[in-house]
Amino acid sequence: MTASNAQNMDVPAEDRLRADFYNFIGLLLSAPPDQMLLNQVAGLSGDETDLGQAIRAMARVAKVTKPAAAEREFNALFIGLGRGELLPYASFYLTGFLNEKPLAQLRNDMAVRGITRAQNVFEPEDNIASLMEMMAGMIVGRFGAPAPLEDQKAFWNKHIGPWAAHFYSDLEAAENSVLYASIGTAGRVFMEIEREAFRMTAV
Repeated sequence: MTASNAQNMDVPAEDRLRADFYNFIGLLLSAPPDQMLLNQVAGLSGDETDLGQAIRAMARVAKVTKPAAAEREFNALFIGLGRGELLPYASFYLTGFLNEKPLAQLRNDMAVRGITRAQNVFEPEDNIASLMEMMAGMIVGRFGAPAPLEDQKAFWNKHIGPWAAHFYSDLEAAENSVLYASIGTAGRVFMEIEREAFRMTAV
């Protein structure tokens, strides 16, 4: 589903940038990056903020990473023999098991918002990449009208805030993480920024 141009016009530039970063992180976590995506990451330039520094580090690593190496790293982290080093699912982080109550709650909230899983995606919906993409879609109105900040905050606090920063910290420290360690840093810092921004908004 795509947002109409009329709805797109209502999205402030700052929120569009937030959505872009959610999409970007989601893309990097959904599949191994090809050369084109690695080139895009390598071309990023950061500023002196914590997030800017994390983006700069990500660009440095991407410059020296080949697609085959990125794929090996992705597989070791998330697929592995039987399972990868990390299980990037809300249910696992919040309950210790896959396909638990957090997934059921997410599916309910998705249904309310008219969010459906893509037909070619077979991962449980509480995968970190899917949640990043959902946040991006809510911000820019991919599932209808752009979600008001209160709705974004409610969704984030329920489905992302309780575990995503922990996951990104684990990604930074994972034994098989090189490129993905830098992605983990960027994700963790971004989650901290979002948490603080939502905390400062009135309920």
